[in-house]
Amino acid sequence: MHMRKETDDRPGFYEFFCGGGMARLGLGEMWQCLFANDIDAGKAAAYRENFGGAPELVCGDVRTVAGEELPPGAALAWASFPCQDLSLAGAGAGLAGGRSGVFWAFWDLMQALRRDGRHPPIIAIENVAGLVTSHGGGDLAGLAEAMVAGGYRLGAVLVDGVRFVPQSRPRLFIVAAAQDVPVPAAPQRAAPDPAWHAPSLTNVVDQLPTAVRQGWIWWRLPLPPERTLRLIDVIEDDPRDVCWHAPAQTEALLAMMAPAHRERVAAAMRAGTRQVGCVYKRTRQGVQRAEVRFDGVSGCLRTPAGGSSRQTIVEVQGARVRTRLISARETARLMGLPDTYRLPARYNDAYRLTGDGVVVPAAAWVARHLLDPLARQALSTAAVRRAG
Repeated sequence: MHMRKETDDRPGFYEFFCGGGMARLGLGEMWQCLFANDIDAGKAAAYRENFGGAPELVCGDVRTVAGEELPPGAALAWASFPCQDLSLAGAGAGLAGGRSGVFWAFWDLMQALRRDGRHPPIIAIENVAGLVTSHGGGDLAGLAEAMVAGGYRLGAVLVDGVRFVPQSRPRLFIVAAAQDVPVPAAPQRAAPDPAWHAPSLTNVVDQLPTAVRQGWIWWRLPLPPERTLRLIDVIEDDPRDVCWHAPAQTEALLAMMAPAHRERVAAAMRAGTRQVGCVYKRTRQGVQRAEVRFDGVSGCLRTPAGGSSRQTIVEVQGARVRTRLISARETARLMGLPDTYRLPARYNDAYRLTGDGVVVPAAAWVARHLLDPLARQALSTAAVRRAG
């Protein structure tokens, strides 16, 4: 196992399917990025804009990346591979699909590094919760089997972004450690924790082949402090990239609501104070409906590329009801991005960038409590081996 030998002694990492660099922000200053990759030129431009030009970024298909391009010394490889074939909006192709299936190209690259004796001792994978149930759990089982056969032990936690930001965004984080890295006792559990391991996940693990199940780790995560940030707190007073709808457009949206959702709007009007909610358009039994929520949380940000509509903000204050598209900066705030983060100039590009990303404080929580201690152990183990 080769570890980085430079004056900068922070652990290094590779960031695959890097998008706008939200995983990098979550990892924080403890880590240094050695290599980044994304196929999308627009996202790559945003990445470079926010990370000092990012000379470590290679824009292109992961299937064209050769092991020789990856600098030695990475303690971690992070992969937030495309979710379309695993999401509710997808066609159910799963890891055999043309988009989500690029995971296997990433994994082939990791195995090539292993054959060269310089594989990252830690791998982190982030994707939609649908990875757990895709093909009746078969996709997750196949991924786990491949990782155990490839020399890793692994576990997973289901983390909803709503624990950190006012957005409902459940995601699966898989964390794997090479078999030659001693795993500290602190981040392990003897049994699943209902706070992080849903029954759907434990059911898949229970059905794994014995050899794979023996390589499974129930990761321990502490509960984060209770979130205080609300949807109303991230709303811009005067967004530059979206305008309030004309009254007729708002009325048309309200007319698309079923009675229960119209009553939610009426209740917000009776409250007498400013209420902010969000609306999605969904097809229910062949009829397009608008569904609204006023619980201080937005729905999961999705991009039109995934076959879903953009989210609409609804503001109610007494008898006045106004609606508009959510602004790009608001979507960034819902992902935990600071206002200093520079978004693409075009609204659609910014929405796509944020809607395809990972919630920054969720990634940071996983990093602080799982990846950081594993990296310290990996670096310590490598130092002992070099000294021996």
